[in-house]
Amino acid sequence: MLVSHSAGLAAEAVALARGIAGQDAPLAAAGGTQDGGLGTSVDLVEAAVRSVDRGHGVVIIPDLGSSVLTARLLAEAAPRVVVADVPFVEGAVAAAVAAGAGAPLADVLAAAEEARTYRKL
Repeated sequence: MLVSHSAGLAAEAVALARGIAGQDAPLAAAGGTQDGGLGTSVDLVEAAVRSVDRGHGVVIIPDLGSSVLTARLLAEAAPRVVVADVPFVEGAVAAAVAAGAGAPLADVLAAAEEARTYRKL
């Protein structure tokens, strides 16, 4: 589950991850505010978490600032919600591939965290 200050950025990152991981990968985007502006909406994030939670937990990948704070608040309130401190795109793709393959929550989180070490050169 991706949280960004921008609805467009979150949606495009989900589209990329789903394109790589497969259309059945449990992904959702929560970006921007309720009125379409830049920012973070707790209501949008909660709805996105509910849309992908299949009873095994949810990994939230936030971009920065208030999205991180919002994700952490939700994780504190829900025992099966965890926040991944990972690169937004690389972490999203790695987590989506693992989740799409049916990996348990801990393995999805580990796959996302492994993305921190990916080198491009």
